[in-house]
Amino acid sequence: MKTKTCFITLGMLLAFAISLPSARAGVSDQTTKLTFSQPVQIPGHVLPAGTYWFELSNASSTRKIINIYNSDRSTVFATIITVNAESLTPHETTTITFAEREPMQPKTLVSWFYPGESTGHQFVYSPTEEHELAQVKHYTIMVKTQNNRQTAVSGD
Repeated sequence: MKTKTCFITLGMLLAFAISLPSARAGVSDQTTKLTFSQPVQIPGHVLPAGTYWFELSNASSTRKIINIYNSDRSTVFATIITVNAESLTPHETTTITFAEREPMQPKTLVSWFYPGESTGHQFVYSPTEEHELAQVKHYTIMVKTQNNRQTAVSGD
């Protein structure tokens, strides 16, 4: 009887240990689904209006690499280098900051914060673009939650 109880307990502990990392997988890679109502510029690319998945690929490095996938996550649309951006307080929802450039240019994605994090991701642009972005208006959008995934609509 003791052996049976010991095996059941050991099995339950093993099952718990195996399931724990998968339960936290979305948090560690900060996977976020974003939907844009108009084109959005990121370093080296313009994302057409649509749905994209943003995912952190190397959480342990100082320079963070973000993979941006298409809506069904079958294709990597872009791989972007970011640097840490700091916020005084973590936000409860995904928070993204845009720079509003010339009227005919798409809004530019400046930073992205995952919910509950005070360290976010600032997108790295060329020195010329960085100088231009410093001169224009920035605005921040707090993202709506839908089915435990984050969805944002820019420009609304």
